[in-house]
Amino acid sequence: MALETSKFIQGVFGFSGAGLGQAVPLSPAIKYAVPFDKRTQLIYLRAGNATSELVYLVLLRNEQPFRYFPIGAKASVHVPLAIVEDIEPEAQLQLLIGAPEGVSGQVLVDIGLVEV
Repeated sequence: MALETSKFIQGVFGFSGAGLGQAVPLSPAIKYAVPFDKRTQLIYLRAGNATSELVYLVLLRNEQPFRYFPIGAKASVHVPLAIVEDIEPEAQLQLLIGAPEGVSGQVLVDIGLVEV
């Protein structure tokens, strides 16, 4: 019987947009490494955008886009993932943000993962 371990990434993160076509790291950076002996599933993402512009979060898996999450101006999003897939052991996850050039602000992030 495999035991599941919940992992959470939570906080308020700053950014300075480089254009919607160029996602950049949040500050501080959000990175997560799947343990060598586990698989991980992304269970949900909640996020809030304090700026008056549309932004998006992009979750990278091994430096490749894995999921996109658009967040409206002064809005929030809750994405319960109905279809979850295993993220392989030792995969590297990173969360970036895309925002119009010159737009600076903060986003609130709450990500739920489960390790199996």
